[in-house]
Amino acid sequence: MVDVAPSLPHMRTPLGPTDADFAAAAAAIHRYAPAGRVLLVCHVNPDGDALGSMLGFGLGLRRLGVPALQATFPGAFEVPEPFTALPGLDLLVPEEQAYPEPDLVIVFDVASESRLGGLADRLPRAGATIVLDHHASNTGFGGVRLVDAGAAATSVVAEQLLARLDVPLDAEIAECLYVALATDTGSFRFDMTTPRVHEMAARLIATGLRPGEISRRIFDTRPFGATKLFAEVLGRAELDPAAAAGRGMVWTYATLDDLRRHGQRPYVMDALIDPVRCVAEADVAVLVKQVGDREWAVSLRSKGAVDVSAVALAFGGGGHRLAAGFTGYGAPGDVVGAVRDRLDQHVI
Repeated sequence: MVDVAPSLPHMRTPLGPTDADFAAAAAAIHRYAPAGRVLLVCHVNPDGDALGSMLGFGLGLRRLGVPALQATFPGAFEVPEPFTALPGLDLLVPEEQAYPEPDLVIVFDVASESRLGGLADRLPRAGATIVLDHHASNTGFGGVRLVDAGAAATSVVAEQLLARLDVPLDAEIAECLYVALATDTGSFRFDMTTPRVHEMAARLIATGLRPGEISRRIFDTRPFGATKLFAEVLGRAELDPAAAAGRGMVWTYATLDDLRRHGQRPYVMDALIDPVRCVAEADVAVLVKQVGDREWAVSLRSKGAVDVSAVALAFGGGGHRLAAGFTGYGAPGDVVGAVRDRLDQHVI
């Protein structure tokens, strides 16, 4: 039997931040940022929304003249290649160099404290904490919570708070927020791409961004070795048409040996879920990526028939209705079997 570590947090359904919530966040920044140590934190293995929201907001605080400002994330201090050209990378420090007792902690794109790893201990030490997030599975941690489950990306919330702080958008801030918005909407292909999303994108592009150049860098560039890796991993994909009450499930896995054999860094596996989820005969796609000895990062996607965030939550993870994930333990087939056993319960 697979060990999926199903520790369930106390759930709170975010209704979206109020004017009072934004006012409280701005007040905390005005109180602690001018003379205190400000630590910005996003989740382990940061994606485009986590890094883009955090760095864009950090550049906004820099424009306000905040003197003691750091940004960090837990785990290996490695920025995925698609994001190594983001403005504001000089704000980043490894987690072991992060302020041990910050005056203000601002958290980005984190649904639960467990995603902060060893940096979670900074929260109780800080004078104030602010959480910016858009995950419906957010557990309600932190002091001031700006959680908007209806937002397409955490960068939407970040832009709103920057506006409350009277920070005007410039090209560097806008590029970070645009990368965050584009990655979490699948380059504006997913269902959360509303008129509000395009209106925000228009504001960001108006600062002078070149969307084509950014999209090529983020979505359309990968090493040749990654292409060979993709071919191998996709070649072992399996289709289960009976899963999810007949809606179908497709899955595959990638190991650390696969990465070593093709000379690739772990970040390249993040994009593997896209060709997997395109399979016409399956509503649910599952990608199991090895991160340690019998430890796997599990990515779940649905085309609409299954709430995969509910599945991930059962295993201590979280996410969105159509995109979620968790950490599983054991053999990859056992991890996927545990997922399959729960799919029928969460058909929408």
